[in-house]
Amino acid sequence: MITSKSYTIPFIVLAVLLLLLFMVNISLGSVSIAFNTIIDSFFTNSDNLNNHQYIIQNYRLPKAITAVLVGSGLGISGLLMQTLFRNPLAGPFVLGITSGASLGVALVILGSSIFGGFLATFLLTKWSLVIAASLGSFLVLLLVLIVSSKVRDTMAILIIGLMFGSITAAIVSVLSYFSSAEQLQQYIFWGFGSLGDLDWNEVTIFAIIYCIGILFSILSIKGLNTLLLGENYAKSLGLNIKQSRLLIIIATSLLAGTITAFAGPIAFIGLAIPHVTRQVFNTSNHKILLPAVFLFGAIIMLICDSIAQLPNTDYMLPINAITSLFGAPIVVWLLVRQRKMVF
Repeated sequence: MITSKSYTIPFIVLAVLLLLLFMVNISLGSVSIAFNTIIDSFFTNSDNLNNHQYIIQNYRLPKAITAVLVGSGLGISGLLMQTLFRNPLAGPFVLGITSGASLGVALVILGSSIFGGFLATFLLTKWSLVIAASLGSFLVLLLVLIVSSKVRDTMAILIIGLMFGSITAAIVSVLSYFSSAEQLQQYIFWGFGSLGDLDWNEVTIFAIIYCIGILFSILSIKGLNTLLLGENYAKSLGLNIKQSRLLIIIATSLLAGTITAFAGPIAFIGLAIPHVTRQVFNTSNHKILLPAVFLFGAIIMLICDSIAQLPNTDYMLPINAITSLFGAPIVVWLLVRQRKMVF
């Protein structure tokens, strides 16, 4: 556990570890690729690529970048939600954002049977799923923002978000009941989550929206630190509770909604990473926690993705299964060791 006020060395260590794991993640797969080949591919003209360099630039590098964006984004979203609701069990999806994205995808996949011929084929493209997930999460976000402007109690927003999730889950259940086995299988596969289905255009759009979410998160730091003292005390210090709450909700929604739209629902990371970071850094200052969670989230996601690839085989395990199997025991161990949540 880090107790020193100087966090320079820990951050340097984490940054170096992130870079190393990024290279390891690119090197592993059905075919192992040497580090020097990876480095050479960064400086090679795209017209003169050998097989390994082509694999790196068009498949493994976008996947590794996606893993960093997903891990860090979910970790930061979880940190924001746990601080806003002062609840150690809050995660990036408590506002129903993921449920809204899942409903959008379900309407396209499970509801496609009502469309015929060319239209059904058009609806089931990769971009249609991304757009449907984005619209679903945006709709839930809009409802949450409307509610948050009228409700003073932060915990009431948490409960309302959970209710939105229950409503969307009920609609998905009805759609599932009337869907074919093939449609259900496709929807289930989307629910497993995936980091390797994005091309460079999709990664670019993902990264742009991600950066906007990170910017909102950075702007929320002062409000997050003040909210730790309690809402009443924060008001006495001059904090605009509604404005700060709105900023945090928008940041979380942009990050969690975009990640779900492009990579599917990824479990565990948003809930556990903030706790792991607090245990290691022993601080509640979000100026330290935010970049630390970014690094921890990216590192853990790269490790999980490297395991999911089953190196030197043609198989790939669902990333959701790995994040849960790898991460849940860590959280249990930390809780048993510390005997309480650090919050």
